Amino acid sequence: MRKKYLKNLSNEERKTFYLHLSYSIIEGILAGVIVLNEFVFIKSLQGSGYQLSILFQFSMVVFLFLALFNAFTDKIKNRKKLLRTTAIITRIPLILLFFFPRSFDSIVDQPIYHYIFICVFLIYFLANPIIYPTINLFLKQSYSNENFGKLYSWAEMAKKITALVVTFGYGLLLDKDNFAFVYVFPIIGVLGILSVFLLSMIDHKEQNIVSEVKKSYLKLVKESLKKMSGTFTGNRSFFDFEVGFMFYGFGFMASVSIITIFFDKQLGLNYTSVAFYKNSYNIIAIMLIPLFGKIIGNIDPRKFAAISFTCMTLFILSLTLTQWFPSNFEFFGITIYYTLIFYILFHSLFAATMALLWSIGSAYFCKKEEAGLYQSTHLSMVGLRSLMAPLIGMFFYETWGFTTAFVVCMVSLVVGALYLLWSEKNINLPYNKND
Repeated sequence: MRKKYLKNLSNEERKTFYLHLSYSIIEGILAGVIVLNEFVFIKSLQGSGYQLSILFQFSMVVFLFLALFNAFTDKIKNRKKLLRTTAIITRIPLILLFFFPRSFDSIVDQPIYHYIFICVFLIYFLANPIIYPTINLFLKQSYSNENFGKLYSWAEMAKKITALVVTFGYGLLLDKDNFAFVYVFPIIGVLGILSVFLLSMIDHKEQNIVSEVKKSYLKLVKESLKKMSGTFTGNRSFFDFEVGFMFYGFGFMASVSIITIFFDKQLGLNYTSVAFYKNSYNIIAIMLIPLFGKIIGNIDPRKFAAISFTCMTLFILSLTLTQWFPSNFEFFGITIYYTLIFYILFHSLFAATMALLWSIGSAYFCKKEEAGLYQSTHLSMVGLRSLMAPLIGMFFYETWGFTTAFVVCMVSLVVGALYLLWSEKNINLPYNKND
């Protein structure tokens, strides 16, 4: 990043960027650990496939309660205090993992630990419906339209660089000690609190909500639902965007847990190998994010989404083909499959595009002051599709195997991409992207 460019930013943008960057780096540490969470659950904790799908499901289903969270936050004028309280409540339970057994026999004999692990992360993920829309709101107010995509992409790039370093180191640690997570999670719990505290320091113009305080919670929930549904009825292009994301979301959520099992049961990968594949596509994605940060500001977000969905289709296809083309070689304890080279390439394109699209794509369908509402609506749809998609995906896998499950996911992704291309061609955006 050029210092000259930072000098051209306003004082508010510069201060916001430094706080945003610090937050992103620490979140990268958390992401680098949590990205191996499901593999830890399968390999170290010996959890079942359906338990694994529920663990992943909880990371998404929490967004279904955004209307309730929005009504709750509407009653709170001090968003900074809300963020800090949320961080403390949702991160401290990670300390409980320090008291987990440190052997396979103890875990198998006491399956209650599977459910404690799942519940701890349900609490952890409950922070997301509050934090994610608030990030969009804070940043959209502080960054200019011209710099929004660029600055966000740089912070996201820093997050990914941090995550890949941590993931690889964490993978090596887990191969030496399959239960090293009992020491790691309490540490990232503390770091998670720190990162949100930094985010809360971004200057934010609180809205005048004096009249809202006197309203009942039920009435605020109804009003929140009405506002969110209004983003669909009054904005056809955003409605189409979410329809496309429903098809993508099914394909993504149905495949995540199956891919984790595929790595373990079908390919027999160790922690270091899994960390290698996750890091490899992230390294390329990091280099591509600044490029796509510019592109997303100059292309219809629906076309951008179609590109992202197609890339995911191709990386699942590459993974599926590994069953029939299993040629591989060993390199410093890492098993490298030739077909998974294509998996890495297409996954990197997907990761770079989706990192921006999922986080700020909704902001391009609305005006500045509506960014928080639109992102809340977008995330609510994430929660809605997560109610069944992970379990349906696991059902297809348990009943018909990997190939059928992966084909179903790919078909869903292709349908989503084609629908968005149709919408982009026939339905105009309601706002100029610079509004």
